[in-house]
Amino acid sequence: MKIAITGKGGVGKTTLASFLSHLFAAEGRRVIAVDADPDANLASALGIPKTEAEKIRPIAEMDKLIEERTGAKVGSMGGMFKLNPKVDDLPEGIGYRMNGITLLIMGKSKAAASGCYCPENVFLRRLLRHLVVERSEVVIVDMEAGIEHLTRGTAESVDAFIVVVEPGQRSIQTAKTVSEMATELGVRKVFVVANKVRNTDDLDFIQDNIINMELVGSIKFNDDIMSADMKGSSPYNCSPGAVSEVRDIKEKIEDLLG
Repeated sequence: MKIAITGKGGVGKTTLASFLSHLFAAEGRRVIAVDADPDANLASALGIPKTEAEKIRPIAEMDKLIEERTGAKVGSMGGMFKLNPKVDDLPEGIGYRMNGITLLIMGKSKAAASGCYCPENVFLRRLLRHLVVERSEVVIVDMEAGIEHLTRGTAESVDAFIVVVEPGQRSIQTAKTVSEMATELGVRKVFVVANKVRNTDDLDFIQDNIINMELVGSIKFNDDIMSADMKGSSPYNCSPGAVSEVRDIKEKIEDLLG
């Protein structure tokens, strides 16, 4: 199972990624959780203590490693470097492991343009492709509000692309834009998860406004999740109600994918 999660900033995609990672791991599945959002928060959502999370170095900042593998200095534009660098040893070599989950933090390329032809960006994209296309573990990717890290070959191998939305026009518009971009790249299944739902009016609003996307479940507005964030704890351990809601979402996705 390879799942990519995106949505407008602040809608709760990192929270969903953490829940799904824990739920798959609780079944005895090996999980690779990938924080591909430059505003990296997945470590905290997974429940990794702050003192430990601060020690996890984003891969984009590993200049020596990237230079060794690509043959070019980080930050250089153009020039010659390997387009298919070795990355298959990275999850075991530099991933942070906890309770059946291996966390990888991608980090942000130093180059201004996310689509730049530079060693670190090529390296990150190659790593993501390896994880999605070539690994046997469950892979959960917490993406930024877009699909910049995905190439066509990677997108075509994603089993489920989840757009998290909250009640609001801006969130819906982001979902529509992301869905169109994902479809153009060859993503087969684009699902919607409604988050921060307060009542049936919120859910009706989301259902009435999503187009060509399937709603696979909802998560109620939950004070426990907010409290967990304030404490630096994993919402998975603090909100049994949300765990149940996300378990239902997970099971529906698995049913739809066969």
